[in-house]
Order: sequence, then structure tokens, then C-alpha cells
Amino acid sequence: MAESNRYRMSSQRLEELKNELYYLQTVREKEVAEQIKEARSFGDLSENSEYDEAKTEQGKLYSKIAEIQDLIEHAEIVEDAVQTGQVGIGSIVTVKDVEFGTIETYKIVGSQEANPMDGRISDDSPFGKSLVGHEVGEIVNVEAPAGTLKFEIIKIDM
Repeated sequence: MAESNRYRMSSQRLEELKNELYYLQTVREKEVAEQIKEARSFGDLSENSEYDEAKTEQGKLYSKIAEIQDLIEHAEIVEDAVQTGQVGIGSIVTVKDVEFGTIETYKIVGSQEANPMDGRISDDSPFGKSLVGHEVGEIVNVEAPAGTLKFEIIKIDM
């Protein structure tokens, strides 16, 4: 049997997923069932757009539930992997762009938690991969479409 994908994430992210799953299976599922019930009361289902929309919504809901269940089932919790002083999942890393001198801070997270606009970089992204395993003072190269970018790791927090 093929090995399943593992989804690296923090325990906080796992808890968020469990809460979302609970909400979808209790509150949201009842809301959608009520929409279907109400749409059925409108009569002929073959020409009932409300019914079609409610059934589509139900399909999306079940798909989302299955997706979250898969994430929870295959979650690999990674907590404070930075005890060694190296960048890892959970690290808050401050870097300096060697060329421009700009300083940015990012949190390294699992792919399910990534949100670059919020400063949360996946350990699977090119930038994240370049940082993981390195220490303060090291200069890392990041391959980008514009060429190779160089960043100095200034600080690592947990």
C-alpha cells in the first residue's frame, strides 16, 4: 500500500482544523439540510434552482469535511523544532536582504498554515527550504525567477 502524505503543522493549527470540522459537521450541515428541505417545499425539483443550489452547497460542504478529515488524520505535529538554534517549523526568523539591506521577519510553518501576506512562510516554499537548518549569521541563497537572492539570518526566535 502506498505511503500517505503527512501534513506538517503546529498543534495550534490542528486544533483550528478540529474546531472547523466540528462546526461544519454540526452547525453548517444542519443549515444546508434546512436549505434543501425548504427548497423541496417549492415543488417540482426538475425546475427548482434553489434546490440545485442547496444540493451544490451540500456537495461543497461534504468535500470540505472530507478534506479537513484527511488533514487531521494525516497531521504530523511539529513543535518548536528550533531547540538546536537552527531554523525549523515554528521558528520566527528575522532576515536581512544582503543586496538592499531591508529587514523582514517571517514565521516558518507547515504548508497548511502558510500565508505569505501575513508573514507565515511554508517550510516547503523555496524561501522556507533555503532557511531551514541554518543558524544566525549564515547567508542563504534563495533561487527566484529574478535570480539568486541572498539573505542573512539575523535572529531566530521560537
